[in-house]
Amino acid sequence: MSDKAYALFEEQQQARGIDLGWVKQQLSKLKIETPSWGYGDSGTRFKVFQKTGVPRNPFEKFEDAAQVHKYTGLAPSVAIHIPWDKVDDYGKLRSHAEGLGLAIGAVNPNLFQEEEYELGSVTNADAAIRRKATDHLLECVDIAKATGSRELSLWFADGTNYPGQGDIRQRKAWMQEALTEMYKAMTPEMRMLIEYKFFEPAFYHTDLADWGMAYNLAQKLGPQAEVLVDTGHHAQGTNIEHIVAYLIDEQRLGGFHFNSRKYADDDLIVGSVNPYELFLIFYQIIGAGLDQDAGVRRTVEDIAYMIDQSHNIEQKIPAMIRSVLNVQTQYAKALLINHEEVAEAQRRADVLGAEDAVRKAFEFDVTPLLHALREEQGLPLDPMKAYLDTSYGKDILVRGKGGASW
Repeated sequence: MSDKAYALFEEQQQARGIDLGWVKQQLSKLKIETPSWGYGDSGTRFKVFQKTGVPRNPFEKFEDAAQVHKYTGLAPSVAIHIPWDKVDDYGKLRSHAEGLGLAIGAVNPNLFQEEEYELGSVTNADAAIRRKATDHLLECVDIAKATGSRELSLWFADGTNYPGQGDIRQRKAWMQEALTEMYKAMTPEMRMLIEYKFFEPAFYHTDLADWGMAYNLAQKLGPQAEVLVDTGHHAQGTNIEHIVAYLIDEQRLGGFHFNSRKYADDDLIVGSVNPYELFLIFYQIIGAGLDQDAGVRRTVEDIAYMIDQSHNIEQKIPAMIRSVLNVQTQYAKALLINHEEVAEAQRRADVLGAEDAVRKAFEFDVTPLLHALREEQGLPLDPMKAYLDTSYGKDILVRGKGGASW
């Protein structure tokens, strides 16, 4: 790190009234959960290009995830997907994770790959199929208990392709019935994160199509149910930061699945297409963290930041390192917003002044800040280079081609 570069950066921020001690403190608290499926072979809607060296089982997925955390210091937990990560002994998997300095994070049920789910899972017209789907949700609650997991992250592919294919209101009732049974099985420490998606694979209607539907369902279930925002699950031009602000104010924002998209749910590396959007999301979160309302502050403090991406053409571990570093970079920039300056401009009805107070934080190069933070934490200044300089990527090639695929 250049001491001169950081000294100049520090001088600039002091002149703006930014407390870099506080900024570093907030940055040191940032934790981003990586997904087990991001380390295995995954693909587009058309093809999975198998890679050599991908994990052959959940244990190897955690070993790869440990590399990301080792060099970034940002990713101490790993989400699992059932049955992709099903094992005979979850206590053994938990011990393996802890031995690597990791924890098992959110448990994600899979209700979209069984043959029976062609026309829906918990909203299927066949009661036996709905029962099977609900039993799987209950199984995942038990797995969360065994792994010490707190979050149960739910996404449903349920929907219809044609008018008249299903009874929309009846399906809504079946969805609530299944999730109510799951909710009752959870321990008081757990929470249910309800994800939404406005289309695909259902192209006429999706049973949980937007944040309002997810929020309404969470409200009906109880305080342990919250909304999960996947940044790729929105129509073009959607103001995601507005949704984030609204859910925070309602104290129902539970977490994120970070990815990026150019058109629809492309599952690209977060921040790779529209980093300003990610920055503005953090602007809303950080601002709410300064709120006088204790409930709003608690909501912000409890947000689960998770990655959900399909690394189809990228090398898995470097792609995950890039993902978490992109989140850290935009979070660091958002921490440089002077909220009092913004508020003063708002009080004066100074439209351009308020916009400038937000935007100029985005335009700072935070590399000196992140280098200083990593130096203090004993981390490599360039986590990507540090990983690529090791032999780990070559060593895992002995696993062969096409390990644990979805």
